[in-house]
Amino acid sequence: MTTKDLVDWDAELRFLADGLGCLFKRPEPRVTFTRMVRAMLADVAKKNSWGLAEYAGLPTPQAFEHLLNGAKWSAEELRDQIRGYVLAGLADPGGALVLDDTQAIKKGTKSVGVAPQHCGATGQTENCQCMVMLSYASVHGHAFLDRELYLPTCWTDDPRRCQAAGVPPDRVFMTKPQLGIAMLARALADPALRWSWFVADSGYGRDPGLRAFCHQRAVPYVMAVPCDLPLVGVRGTPSRPDVLLAQTDAGVWEQRSLGAGSKGHRYYDWAAHTVCVKGQPPAPGFTHTLLIRRAIKPKVTVKHPQGIHDVEYFLAHTPEGTPITAMIEAAGLRWNIEDDNKAGKDQLGLDAYQVRKWDPWHRHVTISMLAHAFLAVTRAGLGKDPAPGPPTTNPPPPTS
Repeated sequence: MTTKDLVDWDAELRFLADGLGCLFKRPEPRVTFTRMVRAMLADVAKKNSWGLAEYAGLPTPQAFEHLLNGAKWSAEELRDQIRGYVLAGLADPGGALVLDDTQAIKKGTKSVGVAPQHCGATGQTENCQCMVMLSYASVHGHAFLDRELYLPTCWTDDPRRCQAAGVPPDRVFMTKPQLGIAMLARALADPALRWSWFVADSGYGRDPGLRAFCHQRAVPYVMAVPCDLPLVGVRGTPSRPDVLLAQTDAGVWEQRSLGAGSKGHRYYDWAAHTVCVKGQPPAPGFTHTLLIRRAIKPKVTVKHPQGIHDVEYFLAHTPEGTPITAMIEAAGLRWNIEDDNKAGKDQLGLDAYQVRKWDPWHRHVTISMLAHAFLAVTRAGLGKDPAPGPPTTNPPPPTS
């Protein structure tokens, strides 16, 4: 990395932020927006309004707080611009849409969507907010495309509480998979999308509504599923993944890589079965395949002193004739969003906000997504032509 590289990246960031100035009608929030994106990318310990303002050389965080709370601009428009920017910089025919959720632990009861609920970071119930995220992953890199805030029923059943937090009055309870469907539909409607797969963990793969949406839209997917997913055997008898595991002969297993990780390729034993999902036929020309992933080495526990293999199940919905190896490679793409969630929190302030209401939450998270997208697209462009600017035909407005 050279001084010229830093100068070029700085110019690209200014070009990107200035091009998004069309989101704002006034120059003041436009300038503050650019400062906030720069601060999100900087080495700032706490990326709340105070920490970002200190880095930007502002005496108080008032400008950033106004950008998040009072200025007139649309986080949804920014989200759509980010999607176009990511697809322009990372698009590949083999790309994947990756769905997952992550949590932000918060205190009190006022922050929109906060409630005692499962937190993946700690593995236990925490007072937290849950954000459902959609990423795009390809050979060029990976970055967030979309986000939705999950509102538990203790919020949607309390209109006054929602009103106080600025939740739109027409917002009703939606499960996490339903929020995923909404984001997936937006991505699929974008003509710039180039992709081959949709992937998600078992929290989403177990949902029949999400699977039905994919079948109706002929979406190829590989999603983790629970061991009790209802299947139908060849004679119409009930079956399930763990039953197929018990019926899998020893000679069927093949050792395959799930993809390269930080310590090299991740090898597992794999078996595949063509299956029928109860009440859910695949799209025309598609088939369902159950992939069984088994750890190569058994784990010794007190309950299993002889050792037991960790097993995970994946349901693949693919065009007829799709190779099993392609399905396995697709299953390995889910780690990309885990990396995005970690980088977003550790480096880009994804969960560092100190806002309580609906609009400010969406604005902070979406600006963090823009910073993350800039890093991903810039990394993908190393040694190539300059990274693409924002996908808008509007000329950047003046900064003063």
